[in-house]
Amino acid sequence: MYVIERGKYIWLLLFCIVLGSNYMLYHTNMGSDILPPEASGVVLGSLFDLVIMLPLLFMLYRKKFSVKTAILLSAAGCILARFLIPNHLLEPFVAITWAGMAAEAALITFELILIVTFVRYMPKIVRKVKMSALPVIFSFPQAIDQYVKNNPIIHVICSEAMMFYYAFFSWKKTPPTGITLYKNSSYVAFQIMMIHAIIIETLGLHWWLHDKAMVISIILLVLNIYSVIFFLADIQAIRLNPIYINKGSMFLSLGLLKRAEIQFEDIECIIEDPVILESKLPKDTIDFIVRDFEKVYPDMILKMKKPVRVTLFMGIQKEYAKIAIRSDNPTQLKTMILNKMDNKNLDY
Repeated sequence: MYVIERGKYIWLLLFCIVLGSNYMLYHTNMGSDILPPEASGVVLGSLFDLVIMLPLLFMLYRKKFSVKTAILLSAAGCILARFLIPNHLLEPFVAITWAGMAAEAALITFELILIVTFVRYMPKIVRKVKMSALPVIFSFPQAIDQYVKNNPIIHVICSEAMMFYYAFFSWKKTPPTGITLYKNSSYVAFQIMMIHAIIIETLGLHWWLHDKAMVISIILLVLNIYSVIFFLADIQAIRLNPIYINKGSMFLSLGLLKRAEIQFEDIECIIEDPVILESKLPKDTIDFIVRDFEKVYPDMILKMKKPVRVTLFMGIQKEYAKIAIRSDNPTQLKTMILNKMDNKNLDY
């Protein structure tokens, strides 16, 4: 596993070498000395690097391959070529760069259509959420998937919409009863401490930077405001969403950072060996453990029969084979899980 993880950084290194060498070729004195008088072949090679090799190396580094990603990255390479290669050298191949820009524009138009569709169906989505028995953090994404095509940008919009909902519109709600993940920890205190630190840092740093670098000070101000909103929303999300269990599933959420639906029929076993629980969690394990001022370990690890899809920050989705959980009432949670597993087995 270590060799594989180390190997992926070779692709990132090659990506940087290809990009850096093309920059040096056109923007340094050494590159000017190397370029021949007839540079068409060199420019064509650079276009091959930017439009084909860089996207390929980036996808190898991320280990994610798709036609859409390849088109998007190749189009970005065409746009990059217009900035990297001088105009007088690029002129014979300008049609290639325009084709890339057209592809980029088409993809952006497609994403805008999805956003318009999302806004159009918002009243139906809200009604669906109100009718659902699930917590908002689960019912809202499900309602969106029902009306709007599954797409990464929609996942991001969904994530941001929930953040603003919990930050500004959820304060009158009473936390429901249930097994929580945070009450026996300093999680909320830690989040409040982070909010105080950001506010103090914003007041001091923004005042100092405003006259020296106004643009940087404004960017930092916007980022700090976003961070405060996120921490407020995260506090509310974890308070209002204890573990929710229905007949066939358990819904776990750790604020806005991660959430998952776990089917009881897909649980293979519960791991409670202290040696395993106190060891470093492998990469196929996702933890639902709140941050604390001291090191804490899971109460149990659910080993799944098949990987579970977990939604992370900004709507990013990944699959994990094991789920590590630390709750405020581990005995009660274990009993409930075992009862549900036994009932599912009896159904067959």
